Amino acid sequence: MDRVLKDDAVEEKGERARMASFVGAMAIADLVKTTLGPKGMDKILQSTGRGRSVTVTNDGATILKSLHIDNPAAKVLVDISKVQDDEVGDGTTSVVVLAGELLREAEKLVNMKIHPMTIIAGFRMAAECARNALLQRTMDNKENTDKFRADLMNIAMTTLSSKILSQDKEYFAELAVDAVLRLKGSTNLEAIQILKKPGGSLKDSFLDEGFILDKKIGIGQPKRIENAKILVANTAMDTDKVKIYGARVRVDSMSKVADIEAAEKQKMREKVQKIIAHGINCFVNRQLIYNFPEELFADAGILAIEHADFEGIERLALVTGGEIASTFDNPESVKLGHCKLIEEIMIGEDRLIHFSGVEMGQACTIVLRGASEHVLDEAERSLHDALCVLSQTVNDTRVLFGGGWPEMVMAKEVDELARKTPGKKSHAIDAFSHALQAIPTTIADNAGLDSAELISQLRAEHHKENCTAGIDVITGTVGDMQKLGIQESFKVKQAILLSATEAAEMILRVDEIITCAPRRREDRM
Repeated sequence: MDRVLKDDAVEEKGERARMASFVGAMAIADLVKTTLGPKGMDKILQSTGRGRSVTVTNDGATILKSLHIDNPAAKVLVDISKVQDDEVGDGTTSVVVLAGELLREAEKLVNMKIHPMTIIAGFRMAAECARNALLQRTMDNKENTDKFRADLMNIAMTTLSSKILSQDKEYFAELAVDAVLRLKGSTNLEAIQILKKPGGSLKDSFLDEGFILDKKIGIGQPKRIENAKILVANTAMDTDKVKIYGARVRVDSMSKVADIEAAEKQKMREKVQKIIAHGINCFVNRQLIYNFPEELFADAGILAIEHADFEGIERLALVTGGEIASTFDNPESVKLGHCKLIEEIMIGEDRLIHFSGVEMGQACTIVLRGASEHVLDEAERSLHDALCVLSQTVNDTRVLFGGGWPEMVMAKEVDELARKTPGKKSHAIDAFSHALQAIPTTIADNAGLDSAELISQLRAEHHKENCTAGIDVITGTVGDMQKLGIQESFKVKQAILLSATEAAEMILRVDEIITCAPRRREDRM
């Protein structure tokens, strides 16, 4: 029989294809499993590229993003963790662990000769049942601001407790909650700027209202401006050399050269005067400002800041309520930014420019201090997770307890559903409840506890009415989540449950993997 596919194309059918996808997905799940929970460990990722950059992290999405994976099923898991990261910020590890466990259970069922479609139907029913179980047990305190703030604090501390910031989690939870409550319900995290400055310890980090630009103030310019009007621009301020490349200017004497230079200076002077005509007292430019225009600005008493990086510029325009301008012919159409005070501040060794009392009241800056770049990067990721979760929770105010409590609640309900359901589906539903228990099991395992003992105790507790028991990793026993104040956002849990189920379904449906032949480079010689 002639081959249908090109040479070098590989196809795997039936059992083998399914095995390959199961094995790949489980390997990925086992890789990030050890980072789950308050006692999860970190991974060091070292790139083989130039500079050999090193990342130390225990954020599931960051770890998986940095891996180059060949297995197609494993890529699906990487994608769901990325989506989880973009959507709600936290739960990136849990989502992969849950999907991996679902596949592990599904593999046993497939070996028992149960059709994948039957398993999928069972999983669907189980997921729906689990979601309803959570919906019935959510708490919502949005009417009572003090209680809601306490909820947010608890959620932030739960999110941070598995990260590098767990030592000072009260302090950072406070920072994150303050920052998010300033946003007044918008999920636009652009207004919260995170600045990293090596030096000091993590405890020295602070929240500052307003905006901090990582630049120095030029020479001979005012160091402090009140009621500032700011023009944010992206324009070239360095025309004291001929800009037409490849142009040759022939002159017959030095005085002609001087004329050309004078003409250029005049051109620059006109441009600066146009800018000054906007009635501003602070000019921020994305590009260089040469000495001559800088002198002109200093004479006019205008603070000129050059080379503000692009993110800084966009954020500054957003925060001060201005627009980025690049032409200055009609000043009436340009929106200027406003703020009450611009001054120079010192953080550690560095000088920065601080804009306070900005137009957009919800803007603020979190300044992180820490021992090294790696610590700061990881602290920024952790804080970003917390900010994402909090901003989502402010919109969807339902909260749950944490510490393996939601998984046990779901597992119990799903288990009961399995007993009522006739037919082969019941096996799949039962498997789903097993997979859900994998998350508390993993949390206990990572803390070096006897997981089998703990989970069976938990299960017994959960058969009582309105139980709030979960795993208390610090004492290594079953604890009361309400007293310990361990809470999570409902939106995060729901996203974990639904994404993991869908990913597992998708991988289960596979019965053939075709790897196409690599394109050969033809010899063009």
